[in-house]
Amino acid sequence: MKMIIAAIKPFKLEEVREALTDIGIAGLMVTEIKGFGAQAGHTEIYRGAEYEVNFVPKMKLEIVVAADQADQVVETITNTARTGKIGDGKIFVLDVAQAVRVRTGETNLEAL
Repeated sequence: MKMIIAAIKPFKLEEVREALTDIGIAGLMVTEIKGFGAQAGHTEIYRGAEYEVNFVPKMKLEIVVAADQADQVVETITNTARTGKIGDGKIFVLDVAQAVRVRTGETNLEAL
């Protein structure tokens, strides 16, 4: 099993979710996050005062899939979330040693 962690732009979330559903992904976890990288940050004006925003809002997706599905999921997220501009995000793929469905006690692939 593989866990795919993706940080994407917030406005791309629904489009990515739909694309993942289309390839048969039944579930994922989403968290609102803030971070910085090459995009760095930007300046905003609030009540007449200019200040720097160092952390940019992103959405973090966490998806656990069978190992043979991982490449397709990464490709789907990459193609759907890409705008071609700086700050499109990152994707990480990790090995998952075990999964358990709490309600039934099913493990590993059956738990997904």
